[in-house]
Amino acid sequence: MISMKFIIVGRNIEVTPGLRAAVEEKIGKLDKYFNPDTEVHVTLSVEKERQKIEVTIPVKGSIIRSEQVSNDMYVSIDLVEEIIERQLKKYKTKIVDKHQAGGSFTQSYVENDYMDEEEVKIVRTKRFDIKPMYPEDACIQMELLGHNFFVFNNAETGQVNVVYKRKGDTYGLIEPED
Repeated sequence: MISMKFIIVGRNIEVTPGLRAAVEEKIGKLDKYFNPDTEVHVTLSVEKERQKIEVTIPVKGSIIRSEQVSNDMYVSIDLVEEIIERQLKKYKTKIVDKHQAGGSFTQSYVENDYMDEEEVKIVRTKRFDIKPMYPEDACIQMELLGHNFFVFNNAETGQVNVVYKRKGDTYGLIEPED
């Protein structure tokens, strides 16, 4: 019996009973990690040949999220479940601070010690002057450096922002919320 609450939305795709069942069955396997009534936000979308699923699970103080794309929605659904389960096991010690987020997860998940596939290790620290510039200039600077992201102080807002390279030679901008 699956006890998670699914909120499934389709963009350019009808959420058929078959798709809904596949999502609830596959993602529902994760309910062993979460307390009953945990909300799971799922967005299914289609762009040309790209069949994408985005899954977001808000937990106290954090968000567990994954998106997967393939040319078959059922394959994307399978992949996203595996990725989230791997994230839950790999980062358990980080996402389950027993005093804060423990309430979102089942007792067995909190108590189980999963083998750390790899501890997160910061192996290098860089310091640099964050100069004010416009996002477009930050993109040019990122390209000149050959990086796939660039941190800068937005000359328009005065806030620290990040530009990043996206698929299809486009760019993204990350801004803090007010």
